[in-house]
Amino acid sequence: MDFIDVIKALGEKASRMKETIQTEEATKMAFVMPFISALGYDVFNPHEVVPEYVADLGIKKGEKVDYCILKDNAPIVIIECKHWKEDLNVHNSQLHRYFHVTSTRLGILTNGIIFKFYTDLVEPNKMDDKPFWEFNITELSEANIFELKKYHKSSFSVEQILGAASELKYSREVKRIMLEELANPTDVFVKHFVKQIHSGVMTAKVLEQFTGVVKKALNQLISEMISDRLKLALATEEDRDKIVIAEKVAENTTVSPVKEPENKVITHEIEKEAFFIVRSILRTTIDANRICHRDTQSYFGILLDDNNRKPICRFYLEGTKKYMGIFDEARKEVKLEIPSLDDIYKYADQLLATVHAYERKLEKA
Repeated sequence: MDFIDVIKALGEKASRMKETIQTEEATKMAFVMPFISALGYDVFNPHEVVPEYVADLGIKKGEKVDYCILKDNAPIVIIECKHWKEDLNVHNSQLHRYFHVTSTRLGILTNGIIFKFYTDLVEPNKMDDKPFWEFNITELSEANIFELKKYHKSSFSVEQILGAASELKYSREVKRIMLEELANPTDVFVKHFVKQIHSGVMTAKVLEQFTGVVKKALNQLISEMISDRLKLALATEEDRDKIVIAEKVAENTTVSPVKEPENKVITHEIEKEAFFIVRSILRTTIDANRICHRDTQSYFGILLDDNNRKPICRFYLEGTKKYMGIFDEARKEVKLEIPSLDDIYKYADQLLATVHAYERKLEKA
């Protein structure tokens, strides 16, 4: 089985067996050790995985973290485990102490079901209070699996993981805030919309009236977007063409007859994942905000400075075979088949070289 199948099987096992797991040690044996093994590490090789890793703090001796993953005899990830029924929110202080006295930059707190990933984004060498990423292994999305692949022994890179950590952290917080606003919109959130659609005085009564309108409108929008995506996903190729034609006809009924209907380009999750991987590779060299993407009907392009004259790479991900287009010194595109998005990392040097070439031209100008 490949990595995706192994992780999904582990999630199904955890969902199926958890009620029979009575102790913390059983949780480790049934869920955590297989998880470490799924990442490509030999749990029975003390040069790769050390159980009960000593993490003494000052005069307090005998402190041990449940597992430590090693690379070249140096700790790269520490893992603290709890029973699967335990609430992890009350246990991060223990991992915090271990993190402080080891040289690792990554810590995982888990009960075998929930996995929380920590690093030191706020203050160097001090573990953040909040995880930059977490997931439930029984409810894994494709995006989570692609992210988890970065921790596999075959592709593990602290620099690339930390490069994406801040983005994961802030994306997670934005999603949390948006969910809260969708459930119970705050006055500040509602005012953002009212200012743009209401010309009168914004009284308390007006704000109260628009709160319900905004909440209903946004939830309807999300439902419609999901419905549209499902229609396209389930439709045959012939049906998709009909849907596109119907959309164009509908557009023509609401705009001037001489205006050409706009093409509908849908950016898929897999294209977003490819973009995030490229950005995580390049952000160690340039400001991540300079790396942009543009979706077209024929390819998904990634550009430097949102400039069509500075293409970094292109992706062709909607067919049965997936390709990545990279550019040589003459800016000629070379298409390469990528069976998995993980294969993007194989071309990190070429991507960096392309960006460096643009930067050198800019310096000479």
